[in-house]
Amino acid sequence: MSGRVIVVGLGPGDPNQITPQVAHAINQATDVIGYFPYVARINPKKSVKLHPSGNRVEIERAEHALALAHEGSKVLIVSSGDPGIFAMAAALFEALEKNLSRWQNIDIEILPGITAMIAAAARVGAPLGHDFCAINLSDNLKPWSIIDKRIRMALAADFVIAFYNPRSKSRPKGFEKTLTLLQSHCEPERPVIFARALSTNKEKLQIVPIRKVTAEMADMRTVVIFGSSQTRIVKQNEREWAYTPRFYPDKDIH
Repeated sequence: MSGRVIVVGLGPGDPNQITPQVAHAINQATDVIGYFPYVARINPKKSVKLHPSGNRVEIERAEHALALAHEGSKVLIVSSGDPGIFAMAAALFEALEKNLSRWQNIDIEILPGITAMIAAAARVGAPLGHDFCAINLSDNLKPWSIIDKRIRMALAADFVIAFYNPRSKSRPKGFEKTLTLLQSHCEPERPVIFARALSTNKEKLQIVPIRKVTAEMADMRTVVIFGSSQTRIVKQNEREWAYTPRFYPDKDIH
């Protein structure tokens, strides 16, 4: 008899930001599968089997989960943030599609979580208050030419842009190229938000004008939110807020 696969998002870091729905799924699981640091965030009941694995083996993790569910287990795949945003939900469906006939009877459920750009926006105000997009700067699974094209089009449309996975030790040049693009297409005071290790004791938040931004400000634990031409900074006593108004001036973008 086939079991279930539930893909969950654990949020940015604070256990209080795990939804009750996800907490219930954790308590019901027989097996937990995921990247080492995400599995380490789980405190399951004693009978649960943990299956941590390294980075860049998403398809293998998904196939393992499906195989366990095929044997009748109730399998939890854990992601940070939201599982459907640059995370394990898409990998699960990639694996499912590869061998659809085998996995027909497995019950699949995706449970949402708080993704990094939402958590970061809440901490600094409302920078996502108008139209925005999210771009993953990792070129592990797509060519840089696609990333470059998407950044240019987002700039032309004047979106607020949330950048995920901006800069790793193995690929430090991508964020440098991104900054060159941003700095050449906007005014020097355009606000950029750096949110690192959100909701943990290592959290660091910065709101910096683009003219002062350097590539070293970001790493793989950082989400970067680049403001639109309308994003504003409001200073309230000692607090600095960033927000993007809900309205847009009645003018064309060139």
